[in-house]
Amino acid sequence: MASMTIRNIDDQLKTRLRMRAASHGRSMEDEARDILRAALSTEKRPSSNLAATIRARISQTGGVTLELQPREPIRESIDFGG
Repeated sequence: MASMTIRNIDDQLKTRLRMRAASHGRSMEDEARDILRAALSTEKRPSSNLAATIRARISQTGGVTLELQPREPIRESIDFGG
């Protein structure tokens, strides 16, 4: 396995890492490994537009077919003048 050294970490960040490691009952080094593993384990998907994202999510459920209502002629406007 490879090893690495991280330099120039500000004191506040190191303290937060130490506190987080302690709350999980492990060393700072093990906690840092876990954070890196979690951050890099998810695949970054190419960004797409909102409509494509919604369409992709809905298509997994089989989609929905809606009946189109017949169009009606435009109604006459109401005269409020009295």
